[in-house]
Amino acid sequence: MTDAPESIPAARPVIGEEEIEAAVRVLRSGRVVQGPEVAAFESEFSRLVDGRHCVAVNSGTSALHLTLMALGLGPGDEVIVPSFSFAASANAVRLVGADVVFADIEPGSFCLDPAAVEAAVTPRTAAIMPVHLYGHPAAMDRLTPIAERHGLAVVEDACQAHAAELNGTPVGAFGTAGTFSFYPTKNMHALEGGMVTTADAQLARTLRLLRNQGMEQRYANEIVGANMRMTDVAAAIGRVQLGRLAGWTDSRRANAAHLDEHITALVTPPVAEGARHVYHQYTVRIPEGMDRDTVQERLTAAGVGNAVYYPTPIHRLAPYQEPDRKAGRSWDLPETERAAAEVVSLPVHPSLTNADLARIVDAVNALGAAL
Repeated sequence: MTDAPESIPAARPVIGEEEIEAAVRVLRSGRVVQGPEVAAFESEFSRLVDGRHCVAVNSGTSALHLTLMALGLGPGDEVIVPSFSFAASANAVRLVGADVVFADIEPGSFCLDPAAVEAAVTPRTAAIMPVHLYGHPAAMDRLTPIAERHGLAVVEDACQAHAAELNGTPVGAFGTAGTFSFYPTKNMHALEGGMVTTADAQLARTLRLLRNQGMEQRYANEIVGANMRMTDVAAAIGRVQLGRLAGWTDSRRANAAHLDEHITALVTPPVAEGARHVYHQYTVRIPEGMDRDTVQERLTAAGVGNAVYYPTPIHRLAPYQEPDRKAGRSWDLPETERAAAEVVSLPVHPSLTNADLARIVDAVNALGAAL
């Protein structure tokens, strides 16, 4: 009797010798917080976003939170956000005291539907937060004109979309500001960390003040700020990962193309015209007549890692349901609800081998005969 093959993980963060050596080098230097490695990482990351100013922080959530703070958003303001996203997108809005207004998504990209955004604008709307979910760029070519007509800020949540593009423009280079995460499962990581990108030099300076207790010069506090600095250890790891991002992105896209070509039992993810999808997740839909729980159980039994991002839309999470009920708000988000009920994500990370890809395809297509 032979042992069953090792399960293929849904995600596999890379921490190699280069990352370890970079971290050790910084630790030995004694410059470990907001030092030269952070400055170098910001400069190098700027090349990914058409030369915009880059401000490194300690997480993707901090990037969102500080951006809204720097824009002066607060009580009385509304921010339009997709409910089909990780809760951090909406949490950042609530953390500054503004109100979250949920808008529906497009069925193909899983990103904000511009028509739903237009319908959600009120006199209190201050910003739109498109989320480039799963690595697919949101419809910035249609969302940006809406923001311009109504005088709204655009805060891109690009935390899952490093190096994604729409019509040749990289995400993080469309809006008033863009935000990225360097959590270990992202397309590149820094163990933990985040980045804000902006073309506005004054906004970038405000962000730098806010992340460092309101100081540019030590003990010369100009505004009330916080401690959301990135460590030089994180930045050094991020620099190594950034150097590998292009190759890893090519691998993710090649893996996705293979799955697109060979999977027949589930609905593979469409890509909008002009979009460069970077496949943070390879997210399929369960067709009518199949039970998602059964699909996941069978994939897991076949050694294929899988996960649902996200089973509960943000508007149905407890911290949002009670305040909305008290305010008399209700949300009609049919595409969001449908996506939450139908999606499952399969492995697409660059560590997959040809044998892994074949196992994934075989396990998925076997569902067509079994269910």
